[in-house]
Amino acid sequence: MLATLQLSLLSLTAEESPAPGVSASQQQPSRPSGVSAQAAPPRDGAHDFDFLIGNWKAHVRRLPDRLVGSSTWVEYDGISNHKKILDSNANFEEFEVDNPEKHLHIKAQTLRLYNPDSHQWSIYPLDLDKGALNLPPVVGQFTGNRGEFYDQEQYKGRSILVRYVWLNISPKSARMEQSFSPDGGKTWETNWICELTR
Repeated sequence: MLATLQLSLLSLTAEESPAPGVSASQQQPSRPSGVSAQAAPPRDGAHDFDFLIGNWKAHVRRLPDRLVGSSTWVEYDGISNHKKILDSNANFEEFEVDNPEKHLHIKAQTLRLYNPDSHQWSIYPLDLDKGALNLPPVVGQFTGNRGEFYDQEQYKGRSILVRYVWLNISPKSARMEQSFSPDGGKTWETNWICELTR
């Protein structure tokens, strides 16, 4: 009986004590029994990249010398074509741009996969010429009309954060920027800007 009373008192004390770091005035009032908090269901982002499906003209500005304070950009023009894979949420990009003046050519492919459990996209740059899939993928999601995707990579012997941002999305245009951060996300240097138009 005494043990039961002690357990009851401990239980009451635990219910009345604020969580560590939270004052009693910050605590939420308790709900009547039988009423549970209804958490909003996670947002389904399976169709976030639907806007991209189809063929686009691509204009690219690229910063070849990265994380050294360079401001010399190189510009390219070409195409960026996107299609769904087997009528799923996954999509595949074929990308090809040129700078005729400097005799520069970039050809790239990208695979984007949606995970319905994490509600996030994984973006994999591919190198079909070398038969290589770049790992790890850049992972993230859209909030409203803006998508942000991150990963950590080695660049010239040091660990950096990589960020892709999709913005300015409309039926006729979109913009994708790639940035590097050498200091854990405190500062970012944009080194790739791709503007798509139909």
